[in-house]
Amino acid sequence: MVNKMKKRGTLRERIIRVLLNEPAGTLTKYSVAKKAKCSYPWVHEFLGKLEAMGLVDQTKVTDYRGLVNYWQEVKTKPTKKEYMHKDPLGLLKRTRLQYALTTYQAENLVQHYLFPSRTDLYIKKKDADQWHELITMDGLVGKGNVRLLQADDHVFYRSFEPRGFKTVSLPQLIVDLFEEGSVCVEAAEKLLEKVAEDALRTK
Repeated sequence: MVNKMKKRGTLRERIIRVLLNEPAGTLTKYSVAKKAKCSYPWVHEFLGKLEAMGLVDQTKVTDYRGLVNYWQEVKTKPTKKEYMHKDPLGLLKRTRLQYALTTYQAENLVQHYLFPSRTDLYIKKKDADQWHELITMDGLVGKGNVRLLQADDHVFYRSFEPRGFKTVSLPQLIVDLFEEGSVCVEAAEKLLEKVAEDALRTK
C-alpha cells in the first residue's frame, strides 16, 4: 500500500512538472501522459482533480502560483548525502555523470540573488557509488558544502545549462527553493514572479 501511494505521488509530481514547464495548454492529455511517463487514464483523472481545484483548464495552467503551491504541499523529499569539497563546480566540469543543480548554486546561475553557499545536485540512483568515489578522491564525507540528492529521474525533465552547468528546470528550482526555506524563499518568490508572468504572456 505504501509503495502504491509513493508511486501515485511520483506520477502526480511528474504531471505537475510537465504542466508548469509547458503551461500554455498546447499539450494534449496524451502528450502530457507521454512526457510524464504515466498512463493516460491517470493523467485524465489527475487533471480533472486539478481542474476542480481551479488550477488548470484541460492542460492549460490557469493559476501558475496556485499549482506551484500545490506541488509544495505534495512534494516528496529526495534522499540526501552530504560532502565537503574545495571546488564542486570544478568537479562538475570534469565529470560525465548526469546531474542537475538546484537551490543555492542553481539560483545563482539563473537569477544571481543568493550566495552559492552550498552545491545541491540531483543525481541518478545508479550513479551514487561513482559520485561517492569521485567526490572522496579529494573531498570528505559529512556535513559540508555539497549535497547529492536522489529522487525520481523525471526531476531531470527540461533541465538546461545556464553558464555551462546543468540545472533543473525553473519550476523544479522554484519548488526546491521554497522547500529549502529561509532566504531561499525570497529567491523563490522573485523567480516565481518572473516565470508566472512569462506563462501569462503565452496564454
